[in-house]
Amino acid sequence: MNDNVITDLLIPGNGRIVMLVLDGLGGLPMEPGGPTELEAADTPHLDRLAREGECGLHQPVGTGITPGSGPAHLALFGYDPVRYQVGRGALSALGTGFDLRPDDVAARGNFCSLDDQGRILDRRAGRLATEESRKLCDKLRQLKLPGIEIFLQTVKEYRVLLVLRGEGMDDALTDTDPQSIGVSPATPRAKTARADRTANLVGQFLEKVGEELRDHPQANMILLRGFAKKPDWPTMQQRFGLRAAALADYPMYRGVARLLGMDVLETRGGLEQNLPLLKENWDDYDFFFLHFKPADSAGEDGDFRRRVALLEEVDTQIPRLRELKPDVLLVTGDHSTPARMRSHSWHPVPALLWSPHCRPDPVRHFGERDCLAGALGPRFPAIELIPLALAHARRLQKYGS
Repeated sequence: MNDNVITDLLIPGNGRIVMLVLDGLGGLPMEPGGPTELEAADTPHLDRLAREGECGLHQPVGTGITPGSGPAHLALFGYDPVRYQVGRGALSALGTGFDLRPDDVAARGNFCSLDDQGRILDRRAGRLATEESRKLCDKLRQLKLPGIEIFLQTVKEYRVLLVLRGEGMDDALTDTDPQSIGVSPATPRAKTARADRTANLVGQFLEKVGEELRDHPQANMILLRGFAKKPDWPTMQQRFGLRAAALADYPMYRGVARLLGMDVLETRGGLEQNLPLLKENWDDYDFFFLHFKPADSAGEDGDFRRRVALLEEVDTQIPRLRELKPDVLLVTGDHSTPARMRSHSWHPVPALLWSPHCRPDPVRHFGERDCLAGALGPRFPAIELIPLALAHARRLQKYGS
């Protein structure tokens, strides 16, 4: 749908929308015929929402496409992730509150472990502790390159942010992170002639990093991916008339929120702790993005039982959300991260929309199989969630006479 159609139909309203994103929500059975993590979980409060609302399975990008977290969240917020593309570096920078300027180039980095032959042993350097990462960043911040400034800072644990500032910087670079072990880091390559100088500078920087960290027992190189500049996009208020706030603990998701003009609230660590913050700010915003990360982490660890327990933990907080009396409550995930696969996957994601204006469907349990029969459909585009939420919040007028 053309962006202007929704924008032209917006009407002022007080309807409040809450979007609870359970990161990596979609799952798979561990054995043929068994339940997924969501199906195995005891979730009476989510099930009640499913009975009262409308359910389905959404696709973040397209059929068969495994999405990254950035594109998947953009889709949830109504931004076509094929049209609105941004590298992980810019999201990391915005998520940490870095003052990213229009000509800066940012990259997401991992401290990693290389063997004597320069092959990757561990992409996360044994999940390097945050304090040790800070010490290494302090050391590497002394490195100099001709004609540019280098900013290097810890994000969390092994994750770091690299920003290059200088005239003529270009973000059309290939990643150095092959995202696999047993191979050497890739050489940064320019995708266009304009990026040749930037690629050379990144290569020089990584050579210096290798020299400085040669004797470190755990982290002796940095892998880089998602080179990006800060894009200039319309905000959620401009596109959807929503004063939006984000409650997310992890920098990447905070970065997506800032990129779309959301106010990023200072969270208190965990869903249960953040719900009072939601209540405190209830009168100041129309849209709340509430993020829950641990389910995704458990999926990447291959821990089926922990994912089940975490989903049950979320379910206990649903009554507190309902006490706020939102006009629309959306519960979904950005993508699937089945414990069986230990990674993101292409599988459609369960989605639940509740409002007083829902048309009842057959769904009685919030799970993958049940959602196949839901009113939202078995494979609908994720970008349709925001227009649906606006309609249920009575914030869209009739189209045409």
